[in-house]
Amino acid sequence: MRHTRAHTKNRRSHHGLKDVGLATCSNCGESHRPHHMCLSCGFYNGRQVMDMAAQKAKRDERIQAKKERIKNELNAPAESGSAEAEAASIPQAEETPQIKQAKPQENIVAKKVDKPRESK
Repeated sequence: MRHTRAHTKNRRSHHGLKDVGLATCSNCGESHRPHHMCLSCGFYNGRQVMDMAAQKAKRDERIQAKKERIKNELNAPAESGSAEAEAASIPQAEETPQIKQAKPQENIVAKKVDKPRESK
């Protein structure tokens, strides 16, 4: 059975979003989600769970290293396709287990063989 627009909207009136209740950090006074660690100081329930200063320092160091790596790649002279020169320009110490860099491979050309179609 068909419902009028008013009836449909009355039914959906309970679908509205509610405000999120926030808690106040006992250490720094910032607002955070209840039962979660404070994202500004790293405290939860009166004790330090995570050292946010150390996390920020590691993040800044990682970003700076990435900027320097990109700057070095842009300033490096482009050689004529030498695989040894490409391997030498990529520092091996920066290779991480999460991100594996592609190793240069030999050019393998796959030839497509056209087969004549059989007509019935």
